[in-house]
Amino acid sequence: MGRAGMLLGEEMPIWGGIVARFRDIDGNSFSLVSFDELTHAMEAQRQVVAAKQEAERRSAHALEIAKHVQSRLFPQVQPPLKSMEYAGVCIQARKVGGDYYDFLDLGEGRFGFVIADISGKGIAAALLMANLQANLRSLCALDKTQPDHLLRSVNKLFCENTSDGAFATLFFGEYDDAARRLSYANCGHLPALVLRVDGSVIGLDATGTVLGIFKKWECEVGECQLAPGDILALYTDGITESFDAAGDEFGEQRLVDSLRRHRTTSPQDALANIVDEVLHFNPREQQDDITLILAKCR
Repeated sequence: MGRAGMLLGEEMPIWGGIVARFRDIDGNSFSLVSFDELTHAMEAQRQVVAAKQEAERRSAHALEIAKHVQSRLFPQVQPPLKSMEYAGVCIQARKVGGDYYDFLDLGEGRFGFVIADISGKGIAAALLMANLQANLRSLCALDKTQPDHLLRSVNKLFCENTSDGAFATLFFGEYDDAARRLSYANCGHLPALVLRVDGSVIGLDATGTVLGIFKKWECEVGECQLAPGDILALYTDGITESFDAAGDEFGEQRLVDSLRRHRTTSPQDALANIVDEVLHFNPREQQDDITLILAKCR
């Protein structure tokens, strides 16, 4: 007997619901079926959707909290310098990210510029960034020696506190405010750029490898003498590896050209203009964190 027969006959009712059967005066049989099981299934589906939406809401709320917490890890104050003005910014591609920059008062007229790019994306990179920042700041407060000694200790802690394969590129510059001299260690990071007052450019290339992979780690310390009007630019690959619609990179040369265009403005204004140029260069969704520090001697 077919499904219609089940409604009209004496078979088990469909849907597992409540069935009322009756016959009219001509002997025709009728059945009324309540669709309880269908109703229950629809309600269960509604609850699944509601639970998913609530989980997404909680996740978004947690990310907003994480974003706020991470934003507080970036410099909240800028110690004044007699011979230099400076500014920095990090625009994250996601709610949280792995780029890091910092300004450190090292005492005795010494000042620290730090920029780093942590391997990975999202929450995992943000946790590593927080770990690196905590290690670096705590050791800076204790260790008054040269950058290479400091970074050896940072690398040791980073290796001990992170999983295999995690690493960071980092540029650490120690600036002598009175002498306008920069001592630096470039740990596998992109070369810092120095735009001289005469328009020439030099790159401060790597003096060591990345942090976090090798427990036995060494780096050299470079020096660069700055003069009034010189500009120092530290950046991550979110700037140079930004692509336009044709697939061309923004690249180092466009960054240099932009530095030259805005060299007469303050570091804060130049920073805003350069970041705006990078964002307009890439019409698509931002794929990587954009971090930039500009410092100008006076």
